[in-house]
Amino acid sequence: MTEKLDGVIVATALPYAEDAAAPAGLRPDLDRYAEHCRWLVDNGCRGVGPNGSLGEYSSLTDDERRQVAKTAIEAVGDDGIVVVGVHGVGAHQARSWAEKAAEDGAHGVLCLPPTMYRANRGEVIHHFTEVAAVGLPVMVYNNPIDTKVDLTPDLIAEIAQIENVVAVKEFSGDVRRILEIRELAPTLAVIAGADDLTLEALLMGATGWFAGFPNVFPKESVQLFDLAMQGNLQEARKLYEPLVAAFRWDSRVEFVQAIKYGMDYVGRYGGPCRPPRGPLVPEHLAQLEQDMKKAVESLV
Repeated sequence: MTEKLDGVIVATALPYAEDAAAPAGLRPDLDRYAEHCRWLVDNGCRGVGPNGSLGEYSSLTDDERRQVAKTAIEAVGDDGIVVVGVHGVGAHQARSWAEKAAEDGAHGVLCLPPTMYRANRGEVIHHFTEVAAVGLPVMVYNNPIDTKVDLTPDLIAEIAQIENVVAVKEFSGDVRRILEIRELAPTLAVIAGADDLTLEALLMGATGWFAGFPNVFPKESVQLFDLAMQGNLQEARKLYEPLVAAFRWDSRVEFVQAIKYGMDYVGRYGGPCRPPRGPLVPEHLAQLEQDMKKAVESLV
Protein backbone atom coordinates (compact mmCIF):
# COMPACT_ATOMS: atom_id res chain seq x y z
CA MET A 1 0.00 0.00 0.00
CA THR A 2 1.31 3.45 -0.93
CA GLU A 3 2.17 5.79 1.94
CA LYS A 4 -0.71 8.30 2.28
CA LEU A 5 1.27 10.90 4.29
CA ASP A 6 -1.61 11.31 6.75
CA GLY A 7 -1.73 11.72 10.55
CA VAL A 8 -0.20 14.70 12.37
CA ILE A 9 2.88 15.89 10.49
CA VAL A 10 4.45 19.07 11.85
CA ALA A 11 5.64 21.78 9.48
CA THR A 12 8.74 22.46 11.55
CA ALA A 13 9.96 25.91 12.51
CA LEU A 14 13.71 26.37 12.08
CA PRO A 15 15.85 27.72 14.94
CA TYR A 16 18.79 29.99 14.15
CA ALA A 17 21.99 30.77 16.02
CA GLU A 18 23.72 34.14 15.74
CA ASP A 19 26.64 33.98 13.32
CA ALA A 20 28.13 37.10 11.77
CA ALA A 21 29.37 35.12 8.75
CA ALA A 22 25.91 33.69 7.91
CA PRO A 23 23.20 35.35 5.79
CA ALA A 24 21.45 38.05 7.87
CA GLY A 25 23.79 37.15 10.75
CA LEU A 26 21.86 33.93 11.49
CA ARG A 27 22.75 30.33 10.68
CA PRO A 28 20.40 27.37 11.03
CA ASP A 29 21.03 25.75 14.42
CA LEU A 30 20.97 22.15 13.25
CA ASP A 31 21.63 20.60 16.68
CA ARG A 32 18.69 22.46 18.16
CA TYR A 33 16.59 21.60 15.10
CA ALA A 34 17.39 17.88 15.43
CA GLU A 35 16.35 18.00 19.08
CA HIS A 36 13.08 19.71 18.11
CA CYS A 37 12.23 17.11 15.44
CA ARG A 38 12.93 14.35 17.97
CA TRP A 39 10.76 16.07 20.62
CA LEU A 40 7.81 16.29 18.23
CA VAL A 41 7.96 12.60 17.35
CA ASP A 42 8.53 11.63 20.99
CA ASN A 43 5.34 13.57 21.84
CA GLY A 44 3.27 11.44 19.48
CA CYS A 45 3.40 13.33 16.18
CA ARG A 46 3.55 11.02 13.17
CA GLY A 47 6.28 12.97 11.47
CA VAL A 48 7.88 16.28 10.52
CA GLY A 49 7.95 18.48 7.44
CA PRO A 50 11.20 20.40 6.98
CA ASN A 51 11.53 23.24 4.46
CA GLY A 52 7.94 24.38 4.40
CA SER A 53 7.02 28.05 4.48
CA LEU A 54 7.04 27.80 8.28
CA GLY A 55 10.62 26.49 7.97
CA GLU A 56 11.54 29.66 6.03
CA TYR A 57 12.79 27.59 3.06
CA SER A 58 12.79 30.63 0.76
CA SER A 59 15.26 32.45 3.06
CA LEU A 60 17.79 29.58 3.06
CA THR A 61 20.75 28.98 0.78
CA ASP A 62 20.56 25.77 -1.28
CA ASP A 63 23.16 24.15 0.93
CA GLU A 64 21.32 25.10 4.14
CA ARG A 65 18.04 23.86 2.75
CA ARG A 66 19.46 20.44 2.03
CA GLN A 67 21.21 20.25 5.42
CA VAL A 68 17.92 21.02 7.18
CA ALA A 69 16.16 18.16 5.36
CA LYS A 70 19.01 15.74 6.12
CA THR A 71 18.99 16.77 9.79
CA ALA A 72 15.25 16.03 10.09
CA ILE A 73 15.58 12.64 8.36
CA GLU A 74 18.47 11.63 10.61
CA ALA A 75 16.81 12.89 13.80
CA VAL A 76 13.51 11.09 13.20
CA GLY A 77 15.11 7.84 12.06
CA ASP A 78 12.64 4.95 12.01
CA ASP A 79 10.29 6.54 14.53
CA GLY A 80 8.31 8.75 12.15
CA ILE A 81 8.01 10.01 8.61
CA VAL A 82 9.68 13.03 7.02
CA VAL A 83 7.86 14.95 4.28
CA VAL A 84 10.30 17.42 2.75
CA GLY A 85 9.12 20.70 1.22
CA VAL A 86 10.33 20.81 -2.40
CA HIS A 87 8.72 24.09 -3.44
CA GLY A 88 10.35 25.74 -6.42
CA VAL A 89 9.88 28.57 -8.89
CA GLY A 90 9.68 26.06 -11.75
CA ALA A 91 9.26 22.33 -12.31
CA HIS A 92 13.00 21.81 -12.80
CA GLN A 93 13.82 23.30 -9.38
CA ALA A 94 11.02 21.43 -7.56
CA ARG A 95 12.01 18.15 -9.23
CA SER A 96 15.65 18.69 -8.30
CA TRP A 97 14.66 19.19 -4.64
CA ALA A 98 12.51 16.04 -4.81
CA GLU A 99 15.49 14.08 -6.19
CA LYS A 100 17.65 15.28 -3.31
CA ALA A 101 14.91 14.37 -0.82
CA ALA A 102 14.72 10.86 -2.28
CA GLU A 103 18.50 10.52 -2.14
CA ASP A 104 18.53 11.64 1.50
CA GLY A 105 15.87 9.14 2.61
CA ALA A 106 12.66 11.22 2.83
CA HIS A 107 9.33 9.38 3.00
CA GLY A 108 7.50 11.89 0.83
CA VAL A 109 7.47 15.47 -0.42
CA LEU A 110 5.20 18.48 -0.03
CA CYS A 111 4.95 20.67 -3.11
CA LEU A 112 3.30 23.98 -3.99
CA PRO A 113 2.50 24.85 -7.58
CA PRO A 114 5.18 27.10 -9.14
CA THR A 115 6.01 29.86 -6.66
CA MET A 116 6.35 33.50 -7.77
CA TYR A 117 4.46 32.82 -11.03
CA ARG A 118 0.72 32.50 -11.57
CA ALA A 119 0.79 29.21 -13.47
CA ASN A 120 -2.08 28.09 -15.69
CA ARG A 121 -3.72 24.67 -15.57
CA GLY A 122 -1.32 22.99 -17.99
CA GLU A 123 1.74 24.42 -16.24
CA VAL A 124 0.42 23.24 -12.86
CA ILE A 125 -0.12 19.69 -14.18
CA HIS A 126 3.38 19.69 -15.72
CA HIS A 127 4.89 20.89 -12.42
CA PHE A 128 3.40 18.07 -10.37
CA THR A 129 4.05 15.47 -13.09
CA GLU A 130 7.76 16.31 -12.95
CA VAL A 131 7.92 16.17 -9.14
CA ALA A 132 5.94 12.90 -8.98
CA ALA A 133 8.22 11.30 -11.58
CA VAL A 134 10.96 11.15 -8.93
CA GLY A 135 9.00 8.34 -7.28
CA LEU A 136 8.35 9.59 -3.75
CA PRO A 137 4.76 10.00 -2.52
CA VAL A 138 3.67 13.59 -3.23
CA MET A 139 1.45 15.81 -1.10
CA VAL A 140 0.15 18.62 -3.28
CA TYR A 141 -0.16 21.91 -1.40
CA ASN A 142 -3.01 24.27 -2.22
CA ASN A 143 -2.28 27.72 -0.79
CA PRO A 144 -4.04 30.22 -3.08
CA ILE A 145 -3.49 33.01 -0.54
CA ASP A 146 0.30 32.97 -0.99
CA THR A 147 0.75 31.51 -4.48
CA LYS A 148 -2.24 33.20 -6.21
CA VAL A 149 -2.82 29.82 -7.89
CA ASP A 150 -5.96 28.08 -6.67
CA LEU A 151 -5.96 24.30 -6.99
CA THR A 152 -9.75 23.97 -7.20
CA PRO A 153 -11.31 20.55 -6.48
CA ASP A 154 -11.70 19.77 -10.20
CA LEU A 155 -8.02 20.61 -10.82
CA ILE A 156 -6.98 18.55 -7.78
CA ALA A 157 -8.97 15.64 -9.26
CA GLU A 158 -6.88 15.94 -12.43
CA ILE A 159 -3.61 16.15 -10.46
CA ALA A 160 -4.72 13.06 -8.49
CA GLN A 161 -4.48 11.03 -11.70
CA ILE A 162 -0.69 11.50 -11.67
CA GLU A 163 1.10 8.44 -10.32
CA ASN A 164 2.61 8.97 -6.83
CA VAL A 165 0.33 11.91 -5.96
CA VAL A 166 -1.24 10.64 -2.75
CA ALA A 167 -2.47 13.62 -0.73
CA VAL A 168 -3.48 17.27 -0.82
CA LYS A 169 -2.80 19.81 1.90
CA GLU A 170 -5.83 22.08 1.69
CA PHE A 171 -5.25 25.67 2.82
CA SER A 172 -7.93 27.57 0.90
CA GLY A 173 -9.89 28.14 4.12
CA ASP A 174 -13.05 26.78 2.45
CA VAL A 175 -14.15 23.75 4.44
CA ARG A 176 -16.78 22.95 1.77
CA ARG A 177 -13.97 21.75 -0.46
CA ILE A 178 -13.11 18.76 1.73
CA LEU A 179 -16.16 16.75 0.70
CA GLU A 180 -15.91 17.91 -2.91
CA ILE A 181 -12.30 16.74 -3.17
CA ARG A 182 -13.23 13.43 -1.58
CA GLU A 183 -16.03 12.99 -4.14
CA LEU A 184 -13.91 13.95 -7.17
CA ALA A 185 -10.64 12.32 -6.07
CA PRO A 186 -11.59 9.43 -3.73
CA THR A 187 -8.08 7.94 -3.75
CA LEU A 188 -6.49 11.12 -2.40
CA ALA A 189 -5.88 11.73 1.32
CA VAL A 190 -7.18 15.19 2.25
CA ILE A 191 -4.93 16.89 4.78
CA ALA A 192 -6.02 19.80 6.97
CA GLY A 193 -3.69 22.69 6.16
CA ALA A 194 -4.94 25.57 8.32
CA ASP A 195 -4.68 25.09 12.09
CA ASP A 196 -7.82 27.14 12.76
CA LEU A 197 -9.92 24.83 10.55
CA THR A 198 -8.46 21.55 11.76
CA LEU A 199 -11.41 20.12 13.62
CA GLU A 200 -13.87 21.15 10.91
CA ALA A 201 -11.68 19.52 8.23
CA LEU A 202 -11.23 16.29 10.20
CA LEU A 203 -14.96 16.02 10.82
CA MET A 204 -15.54 16.30 7.06
CA GLY A 205 -13.19 13.43 6.31
CA ALA A 206 -9.65 14.82 6.26
CA THR A 207 -7.31 12.11 7.54
CA GLY A 208 -4.23 14.20 8.29
CA TRP A 209 -3.09 17.55 9.62
CA PHE A 210 0.02 19.23 8.24
CA ALA A 211 0.39 21.54 11.10
CA GLY A 212 1.98 24.68 12.50
CA PHE A 213 1.00 25.05 16.16
CA PRO A 214 1.95 21.48 17.10
CA ASN A 215 5.47 23.01 17.16
CA VAL A 216 4.13 24.53 20.40
CA PHE A 217 1.57 21.94 21.60
CA PRO A 218 2.49 18.55 20.07
CA LYS A 219 0.94 16.23 22.65
CA GLU A 220 -2.34 18.15 22.86
CA SER A 221 -2.53 18.45 19.07
CA VAL A 222 -2.20 14.68 18.67
CA GLN A 223 -4.90 14.28 21.32
CA LEU A 224 -7.17 16.65 19.35
CA PHE A 225 -6.53 14.73 16.13
CA ASP A 226 -7.27 11.38 17.80
CA LEU A 227 -10.50 12.63 19.37
CA ALA A 228 -11.67 13.97 16.00
CA MET A 229 -10.79 10.73 14.19
CA GLN A 230 -12.70 8.78 16.85
CA GLY A 231 -15.73 11.04 16.31
CA ASN A 232 -15.60 12.23 19.92
CA LEU A 233 -16.89 15.69 19.07
CA GLN A 234 -17.70 16.87 22.59
CA GLU A 235 -14.19 16.24 23.94
CA ALA A 236 -12.56 17.47 20.75
CA ARG A 237 -14.44 20.79 20.88
CA LYS A 238 -13.63 21.26 24.54
CA LEU A 239 -9.91 20.94 23.73
CA TYR A 240 -10.02 22.85 20.42
CA GLU A 241 -12.08 25.95 21.16
CA PRO A 242 -9.70 27.62 23.66
CA LEU A 243 -6.78 26.90 21.27
CA VAL A 244 -8.35 28.44 18.17
CA ALA A 245 -7.45 32.06 19.02
CA ALA A 246 -3.77 31.01 18.95
CA PHE A 247 -4.31 28.69 15.96
CA ARG A 248 -5.70 31.61 13.91
CA TRP A 249 -2.18 33.03 13.74
CA ASP A 250 -1.31 30.07 11.47
CA SER A 251 -3.46 31.75 8.79
CA ARG A 252 -1.93 35.21 9.19
CA VAL A 253 0.98 36.81 7.34
CA GLU A 254 3.09 36.71 10.54
CA PHE A 255 2.49 33.00 11.19
CA VAL A 256 6.21 32.11 11.35
CA GLN A 257 6.99 34.79 13.94
CA ALA A 258 3.81 33.91 15.86
CA ILE A 259 4.57 30.20 16.09
CA LYS A 260 8.18 30.88 17.09
CA TYR A 261 6.87 33.25 19.77
CA GLY A 262 4.49 30.49 20.92
CA MET A 263 7.44 28.12 21.25
CA ASP A 264 9.32 30.69 23.36
CA TYR A 265 6.17 31.24 25.43
CA VAL A 266 5.92 27.58 26.47
CA GLY A 267 9.63 27.31 27.26
CA ARG A 268 10.85 25.84 23.98
CA TYR A 269 13.12 27.80 21.63
CA GLY A 270 11.58 29.72 18.73
CA GLY A 271 13.93 32.64 18.34
CA PRO A 272 14.29 35.12 15.47
CA CYS A 273 13.48 34.84 11.77
CA ARG A 274 15.52 35.75 8.73
CA PRO A 275 14.36 38.55 6.41
CA PRO A 276 11.94 39.29 4.93
CA ARG A 277 10.33 38.38 8.27
CA GLY A 278 10.97 40.98 10.93
CA PRO A 279 9.94 41.06 14.59
CA LEU A 280 6.27 41.29 15.52
CA VAL A 281 4.91 44.81 16.09
CA PRO A 282 3.81 45.66 19.66
CA GLU A 283 0.05 45.38 19.01
CA HIS A 284 0.50 41.93 17.45
CA LEU A 285 2.66 40.84 20.36
CA ALA A 286 0.05 41.99 22.86
CA GLN A 287 -2.72 40.09 21.07
CA LEU A 288 -0.62 36.98 20.58
CA GLU A 289 0.38 36.93 24.25
CA GLN A 290 -3.30 37.08 25.20
CA ASP A 291 -4.16 34.25 22.77
CA MET A 292 -1.28 32.08 24.02
CA LYS A 293 -2.23 32.72 27.64
CA LYS A 294 -5.79 31.55 26.92
CA ALA A 295 -4.50 28.42 25.17
CA VAL A 296 -1.98 27.50 27.87
CA GLU A 297 -4.44 28.09 30.72
CA SER A 298 -6.99 25.81 29.02
CA LEU A 299 -4.46 22.98 28.99
CA VAL A 300 -3.60 23.06 32.68
